[in-house]
Amino acid sequence: MSIATTAPRTVPKAPTRSRIGSVLQLHTVAWPLLIAWPVGILLISFLISFTIYAIVRNDEGEGFTGSVFSVFGFVLAFYLQSMTQTFPFALGLSVTRREFFTATTVMALAQSVIFAIALQLLSVVESATNGWGVHMRMFGIARYFTDSAAVQLLALFATLLLTSSIAMLTGAIYQRWRTTGLLASLTGLFGVLGLSAIVITWASWWPAIGSWFADTSRVVPMALLPLALAIACIAGAWVTLRRATP
Repeated sequence: MSIATTAPRTVPKAPTRSRIGSVLQLHTVAWPLLIAWPVGILLISFLISFTIYAIVRNDEGEGFTGSVFSVFGFVLAFYLQSMTQTFPFALGLSVTRREFFTATTVMALAQSVIFAIALQLLSVVESATNGWGVHMRMFGIARYFTDSAAVQLLALFATLLLTSSIAMLTGAIYQRWRTTGLLASLTGLFGVLGLSAIVITWASWWPAIGSWFADTSRVVPMALLPLALAIACIAGAWVTLRRATP
C-alpha cells in the first residue's frame, strides 16, 4: 500500500511596497508646505502686484516684481523641515538613511522639474500678453539674460534644485552637529567668501570675472554652474547625514 504525497502549495507573496515610495508618501503628508502654500502665496502676490500696476497705469516700461521668489522660500523651508523633522521620524519607522536620502533627492528633482515648467509657462504667457496687459514682469526673470526658452527652463530647474540642495545640506549639518555645527559652517562659509573677495580685489580680477560672465555662453552661469553647486551640496548632505543621529 502506497501513500501518495503532494507537495504543499506555495502561495505567492504580495509584492511589498517600495521603501523609497513609502518615504515619498511620508513627504507628501506635508503637501500644504510642498504645494498649497507656495501656489497660494504666489497667487496672492500676483493679484496684489497686478492691481498695483493696473492702478498706476505703467506704460513707460516693463516693471519687475520679486514676488516669484516666495516659491524659493517655501522650497527652502520644506527641505529644511524634511531634514530636521521628517528624518528623525522616518528613522523611528525603521527607514534607513540611504532610503530616506534617496527619496528626498527624488522629491527635490521632481518638485524642481514641476515648478520650473510651471514658472516657464507663466513666463511665456506673461511675455505674450505684454506683462499681463499692465507691463508687469513677475515670472520671466531669466528673460533678462537670455531669449532661449530652453536655457530659461534649465536655469529655473537648476536654481530650484540648488535651493533644495542647500536646504538639505543645512538640515543635515544641523542633524549631525546641531546649532554649533550650523553656526561654525556659516562662519566658515562667510570667511571663505570674504577671503576670496579680498584676494580678487587685491589681484584686480573683478574685470576679468565680469568679462567671463558676459562673454561665456548663457547656459554656463545660468544653468550648469548652479547644477554643479547643487550636486556638490547633495553629495555633502549625504556624507553628513549618513552619520547623523536623531
